[in-house]
Amino acid sequence: MNSLSEIIETGGVRSFSGEHLREIAFPLGGIGTGTVSLGGRGQLRDWEIFNRPSRGLIIPYTFASLWLQAENEEPVTRVLEGPLQPPYTSSQGTEPGQAAGLPRLNEAVFTGVYPFAQVQFSDPSLPITASLVAFNPLIPLNPDDSGLPIAIMRYCLTNSGTAPVKVMVALSLMNVIGADGSEDLASDFGDYWEGDCFGQNLNEFVEGNGTRGIRLTSGKYPKNSPRFGSMALVTPWSQVSYRLSWQRPAWWPWSSLLRYWDDLSNHGGVSGPHSFQPTPEGSTDYCALGLHADLAPGESAELPFIIAWHFPNRTVNGCGWGLEQPDDSWLGNYYTERFADAWEAAQYTAENLGRLEEGSLCYVRSVLASTLPECVLDAAMSNIATLRTQTCMRTADGQFHGFEGCADRRGWCWGTCKHVWNYEQVTSYLFPTLARSIRNTEFLNDTDERGLMSFRTLLPLGSGQRGVAAVDGQMGCIMKLYRDWQLSGDTEWLKQLWPYAKRALEFAWIEGGWDADQDGVMEGVQHNTYDIEYHGPAPQTGFWYLGALRAGQKMAEALGDSDSAEKYARLSNEGSRWWDQHQFNGDYYVQQIRPQTHQFVAKGLTLFPDSACGLAGEPQYQIGSGCLADQLVGQWFAHLAGLGYLLEPDHVSRALSAIFTNNFKRSLASHVNVARTYALGDEPGLVICTWPHGGRPEVPFPYLGEVWSSFEYLLAASLIYEGMVEPAIELVHAARSRHDGKKRNPWDEPEAGRHYVRSMAAWSLIVALSGFQYSAVERSMKFAPKISHQDFRCFWSTPTAWGSYGQRFSPGELEVWLSVAYGDLRLKCLAVELGPDLDVDTVGEMVIRPDLAAQTELCKDILTVEFPGGADIAAGEMFTVRSTSPQQQ
Repeated sequence: MNSLSEIIETGGVRSFSGEHLREIAFPLGGIGTGTVSLGGRGQLRDWEIFNRPSRGLIIPYTFASLWLQAENEEPVTRVLEGPLQPPYTSSQGTEPGQAAGLPRLNEAVFTGVYPFAQVQFSDPSLPITASLVAFNPLIPLNPDDSGLPIAIMRYCLTNSGTAPVKVMVALSLMNVIGADGSEDLASDFGDYWEGDCFGQNLNEFVEGNGTRGIRLTSGKYPKNSPRFGSMALVTPWSQVSYRLSWQRPAWWPWSSLLRYWDDLSNHGGVSGPHSFQPTPEGSTDYCALGLHADLAPGESAELPFIIAWHFPNRTVNGCGWGLEQPDDSWLGNYYTERFADAWEAAQYTAENLGRLEEGSLCYVRSVLASTLPECVLDAAMSNIATLRTQTCMRTADGQFHGFEGCADRRGWCWGTCKHVWNYEQVTSYLFPTLARSIRNTEFLNDTDERGLMSFRTLLPLGSGQRGVAAVDGQMGCIMKLYRDWQLSGDTEWLKQLWPYAKRALEFAWIEGGWDADQDGVMEGVQHNTYDIEYHGPAPQTGFWYLGALRAGQKMAEALGDSDSAEKYARLSNEGSRWWDQHQFNGDYYVQQIRPQTHQFVAKGLTLFPDSACGLAGEPQYQIGSGCLADQLVGQWFAHLAGLGYLLEPDHVSRALSAIFTNNFKRSLASHVNVARTYALGDEPGLVICTWPHGGRPEVPFPYLGEVWSSFEYLLAASLIYEGMVEPAIELVHAARSRHDGKKRNPWDEPEAGRHYVRSMAAWSLIVALSGFQYSAVERSMKFAPKISHQDFRCFWSTPTAWGSYGQRFSPGELEVWLSVAYGDLRLKCLAVELGPDLDVDTVGEMVIRPDLAAQTELCKDILTVEFPGGADIAAGEMFTVRSTSPQQQ
C-alpha cells in the first residue's frame, strides 16, 4: 500500500510554508458531523462540532506535546507545532488559550490533498524528525464511512541520531461538554475552567477491544438538551499514560499549565489523578493522553490519536436554519443514530482504521493518477471539504440538507437553496444517495399542487413551504433529476417523482407566469440566484428553461408520455431559435428588459415588494446589454448531463470566448466593486458582469462587480467543452492562486458565507476534461478527452463504482483500459472519442483482454466496445483493448 508520503512525493500536491501557513484551516470531520480544522502549523482550530458553525473557536490548552530523551542526554519538551504566526495583537499578545509562550519546533511545512493533510516539522536541535498525518475517511459512494464524527491524527517520529531515544507524544484536551459553539472559550481575561455552561463534567479512562483512552461527558444536561453530548480521546497504541484532571489553580489559571508542563518535562509522561469526580457547577477540567515509544537509531514509530465527538440534538434555531421557531424544532443527526456516544464512534474507527484509510488513499491515488492539470485536481478535490463542514447536515432520518455557506456562528442562507445547489456536482458523482435525497425533498416536499417549488426547504420536513419559486432553481432541479436518473438507472424512482417534476416544469405556463404564452421563452418576472427578479427574457434563466424542457422531453419519452415529450421538444426548439435570432448580439447573449407594469404577475414569483422588484414602474437591478459570466450555465449543465447543445454551437462558443475576454481580469487593481470582495488588488479574477458595448443600467443588479470562484470553474468547464482549454486552465489557476494560505484558506472558498456550496462546481472540470458520460439506463459509458490524447488518464465515478480510465497511443499502437477500484460496474457499451490528432488509421485489429464476449470497432477516432450480454467488472479488475497487429507507417 502506498503511504501518503509516497503519494506526495509523486508531485501534484500543494505545499505551504512560512507566512503561507497563516490562513490554513483543513476541515477534519465527516459528512453531516461538523469538523475541527487542522491549522497550518499543526494546531487544532475552529472547533465546529457543536451543530453550528464556530469559526475561530479555540478550545484552550488543547494541543500536542513532544517529550524525548536521547541516551545520556537531558530530556527535551516541545509543543508539537510549528511557530506561531503574527500578528501578535491580542490584549495578551497572542490569542488566549494557545500556550503561546511554550517552546515549539522551528519550522512546519503543510501539504494537503483532501482528505489528507501532512505537517512536516523540522528542528535541527532535536535527534528526531517528526511529522503529522491527519485525515477523516473519504470514500466515494460510502457516505456512512465518509460521515464519521472523528479526526484522526498520526504523529510519525524517527530517530535520526546515533543513540537510542525515548519519546512520548501527549495530547491534552479540555472537557467542553456543555458548550454549544456560541461561547468564547478563550476570552482574554476569563478563567478557562469556568463558565455557566459547565458543571458535572467527567473524564474517565476506558479500555477494551484493543483501544484505550479518555471519555469526556457531563451530567448537567438531560439527553434531549442541545448541550448534551460526549467526546473521546482514543488510541489503539498500547503504551500509554494518562491524566484525567489538571491541578485546579487557586487564582491564576496559568499555574495549572505550568504544572502540566513540568509533569511532561520532568517525568516523560502524563500522570496524576486516575480517578476523578465530576466538576462543581460552573466549572470543567482538562485531561491528557500520552503515547510512548523507544526508538533505536533509524527506527520510527507512528503514534495515532482519534478525537471523536457526539452531539445528537441539532435544532432548527440552534444551527440557524430558517425562521426562528418557538419550539426550536429538533432535527437530530444521522451519525448519532449510528453511534451511542463518542467512544463508540472512536472505537468503530479504530477497529476499521486500516480499511477506512486504504479506501481513502485509494480514492486519492486514483484521482492524482490523472493526467489532468494539477490546478484542476486541486480545485476539484479541495472543494469537497465543503461537504463535511457545517454547511451540510444529515438529519436523524438520514436525509441530506445544506445551507449555502457558513457564517461565524450560524448557517448562512438556509434551505438547501435550489439555485445555489444547482451548481455543485460533487454529490451526484461521488455520493449519489445524498443527491437523490435532495431530489426527493425538492419534488416530494417542496413542490405544491400548482407545481410551484419553494426555493428554500423548511425543516423539519412537512412543516410547510416558503411559497416563493426561483426560476433557475426550479428549472435546474428538473435537469438534476434527469442527470441523477441517468446515473442511477432507477426508472422506478423516476416514475415516483415524475408527476411532481412535470408539474414543476409546466408551472412556467401558468397565467402571469414565466412563459405564460408557451413559446419557449420566459418573459415573466423571474426570481433568481442574484436575489433579484429579471423582467423580460434573460439568458441565465432562459437557458435553464431550455435545458429543463430538453430533460423533460427525454424523461417523458422514457415513461411513455409522448404528448408531453412532443410539446417540450417543440417549446425547446422554438425557444432556442428565438434566443439565437433575437438576443445574440454577435458576441454574447443579452437580456431584453420588459417592464411588467400592466401585466398580471402570478403569486409566488416575487420575493420583494413591488417597489423593489419593479412591478410599479421601470424595473431596477437588471442586466440588459451586460455580458453575464454565467449566462450559459444551462448549457454547461446540459453538457454535463449529456443533453447536447441547447443553442447554436457557434453562438455558444463565441459567447464563452466573449465572457472570458470581457470579464476575466488578470489584475483587479483598477476594477470597481462596491459589494463583497473575494478578490482584489493585483489578483486575477472573473468579474460577474461587464458592459463592453455600454448600456449599463443606472441601478444594476447588486453583485455585478464581485468575483466568485464557482463561476470561474463553471466558465472553465464550459470553455473546455468548446475545446478552449488554455483559457480554462488560466481561470482555474487564478482561482486557486488566490487561496494561497497567506491571504485565504485553500480549503474554503467563500461567497455568501464560508465553505460555499457553489464552489463544488469545480468537480465539473474533471467531467469536462475527460468528456465523461455515463448512463445506467443504457449501461453505457463514454470518454472524450480534451487534452493529452496520446497519453491520457482520468478518474471516473458512477453510483455503483469508481476507478480509472486511460488511453495510450503511438504510431501503429493503441491501448485503452478501464479499471474499477471500488464497487461493481455493469456495462454494455464503452465509447471513446480518442482525439482528432491521433492517426488511428495506422492501428491494426483491436482485441480485448481478458477474453470477454465483446465486439470492438474503430471508426475514424471513435473506439466502440460492445458487450452484447453485458459485462460485470468488480473492484480490482480491469479490461484492456489494444491493437495486436499494428501496421507500420
